[in-house]
Amino acid sequence: MTPQVLVVDDDPTVSDVVRRYLEQDGCRVRLAGDGLAALAAVDAERPDLVVLDLMLGGVDGLEVCRRLQRDQPGLPVVMLTALGEESDRVLGLEVGADDYVTKPFSPRELTLRVRSVLRRAGPAAAPRPALLRDGDLVADTGRRTAELAGRPLALTVREFDLLEFLLRHPARAWSRAELLERVWGWRFGDQSTVTVHVRRLREKIEVDPAAPARLVTVWGVGYRYESAGDA
Repeated sequence: MTPQVLVVDDDPTVSDVVRRYLEQDGCRVRLAGDGLAALAAVDAERPDLVVLDLMLGGVDGLEVCRRLQRDQPGLPVVMLTALGEESDRVLGLEVGADDYVTKPFSPRELTLRVRSVLRRAGPAAAPRPALLRDGDLVADTGRRTAELAGRPLALTVREFDLLEFLLRHPARAWSRAELLERVWGWRFGDQSTVTVHVRRLREKIEVDPAAPARLVTVWGVGYRYESAGDA
């Protein structure tokens, strides 16, 4: 099926360039010039992914992202941020964005990032049932859903990717660079992306995120997943 992408940017030139590249890549594209228009478009058309500029007038991109995660959990978001604004990137990831591209950006890079997130978010062809269990934590890799003590977890695309990877590779310390390459597929990139996603995942799977028992920090290295049976 042809994926539908909502592009939200108040710069018509940027929006038009992004639209043309995504359409050339086989996507259907809808444009929105501000936050309120973006939220209305999501409610009306249910896109498969949102490309979201953080620097919007009125309802800014961070607030749009918060509302999307609250009202449309699981909807993938790729955000656009100003070059060098690391604090904005971190905030965007913390409120639920799955990926980011910094301005000025290569339209081709953005297209590849969008395709990567869509591929991970969409159902695999004839997926085989696969349940990963760790005590009361269960991840269904075919349906891409997770539960803790029978309660569904609202995970973003990347949060689920990270959880699945760690469940498949417990008891081994991974550096942030290794996780960035193995989970995100990036050989280079901002490693704070991993830090933010680890923090968000802890908030959803740990009894006490401030004292994690499953997703633990290995000082000087990175992170390690400890299964409930090994705790």
